[in-house]
Amino acid sequence: MSTYEPPIFEYSAPGKIGVNLPALDVPPTGLPAELLRSDALSALPELTEPEVIRHFTRLSQRNMCIDTTFYPLGSCTMKWNPKLHEEVARLPGFANAHPLQGDALSQGALALMEDLQGLLAEISGFDAVSLQPAAGAQGELTGILVFRAYHQDRGESQRNEILVPDSAHGTNPATAAIAGYTVVEVTSDADGNVDLDDLRAKLSPRTAGLMLTNPNTIGLFEQHVREIARLVHDAGGLVYGDGANFNAILGIVKPGDVGFDFMHYNLHKTFTTPHGGGGPGSGAVGCTAALAPFLPGPRVRRCADDPARFESFVPEKSIGRMKTFHGNFGMLVRAWTYIRTLGAAGLRDVSETAVLNANYVQARLRHVYPLAVDRLCMHETVLRGQIAGAPGIRTLDIAKRLIDHGFHPPTVYFPLIVAEALMIEPTETESKRTLDAFIEAMLAIAEEARHDPLALHEAPHDTPVRRLDEVRAARQPVLRYDAAAFARLREAALAEVR
Repeated sequence: MSTYEPPIFEYSAPGKIGVNLPALDVPPTGLPAELLRSDALSALPELTEPEVIRHFTRLSQRNMCIDTTFYPLGSCTMKWNPKLHEEVARLPGFANAHPLQGDALSQGALALMEDLQGLLAEISGFDAVSLQPAAGAQGELTGILVFRAYHQDRGESQRNEILVPDSAHGTNPATAAIAGYTVVEVTSDADGNVDLDDLRAKLSPRTAGLMLTNPNTIGLFEQHVREIARLVHDAGGLVYGDGANFNAILGIVKPGDVGFDFMHYNLHKTFTTPHGGGGPGSGAVGCTAALAPFLPGPRVRRCADDPARFESFVPEKSIGRMKTFHGNFGMLVRAWTYIRTLGAAGLRDVSETAVLNANYVQARLRHVYPLAVDRLCMHETVLRGQIAGAPGIRTLDIAKRLIDHGFHPPTVYFPLIVAEALMIEPTETESKRTLDAFIEAMLAIAEEARHDPLALHEAPHDTPVRRLDEVRAARQPVLRYDAAAFARLREAALAEVR
């Protein structure tokens, strides 16, 4: 039965006190006139401390999170974040470090960053790493700006095109456009790879580079990756690697060894720093020796006159800063802890288990939910929400019904080249028991779609808020308290209870 929960503003009553402030023990002083409001202040809620705590605790309990449920979000790698990493990031020497205290008083932090640079370089097969970018998209922008600086340094400023496969993440063409490049789309072939003939036709003296995700957004390893890199290099271009799907190849394939010149790492995906809620993230980048002089600074290195100490430095042809100081340092601590905890064998096991889990899900669902491409997948599988015998059911209906089964929906309608796409990434941190429960829910939903489609069209049924008009919510968001609107909501909720 639905229950009505009044907004926190409706708990308010004059005279309620949440915090007792001490009496003023200094002379009062007025505010400058220019800082005073010119209009009246709307009433603020007056509440007790327990009411405030209970309100926000109730709100948190309405959310799905990785601590409470399975998050099969494809491409986003919403895997478990070990609590040990949180403990390490909260050590006083890390958590209380101030970026203005200088290298001399930051030796522990610098030592960690220098070691992390080396670890990431070794894992990916690159020569140099910068930890500064704050997110994957910023790592992309860093790479494309480095490409531009590299070509200009060589006197090849006519290279004004970036090639982007049609299966790319949306940030790839956006990044190239923001950097001032013309985006040239490259099509995929029937096997989900880059179409080599189309690539050859679009390479030219104007090509600055190609942005490639491998494994790609259909969850498949690019079978011709070496040939793609050779073609781009022969045309004078560079190859950028989108590292969003790096979770599938840790310890197995080094992007630098198969032809990539530059790549960003999503430390907040692959290396388990907290993901979601808008951040913070970390989009560290790695590159070949030829591109290292252009990396953003500061980077970290051992002091030449005292190898036991560390210093910040800016590469000689650096594109400049992408973020203040050294980026999101807490994310770097978590990623370093993750790598050092697992070691080389553990990182490989991460990818092998993630790939095994994804193929298990694919094998059990493929006969009900058609495959986007009939191949072994990597860390994620892309299915179609097109159920035989249920022509009126769409991917969105399936996703919403999953919520009633206690599962967060997978990524839907991406990649854009797959009709009714369902992108499922089970990750390596989920057990077979959890995967079986998810699979059984998906099969039950398919059966229900054939015999009771209305149950899917009206899902979710068991959530505090029913299905929303998501397009309207995006275009007309309600971002402030509206007493009249909440009154209407209350009446509707009470009517439903009655």
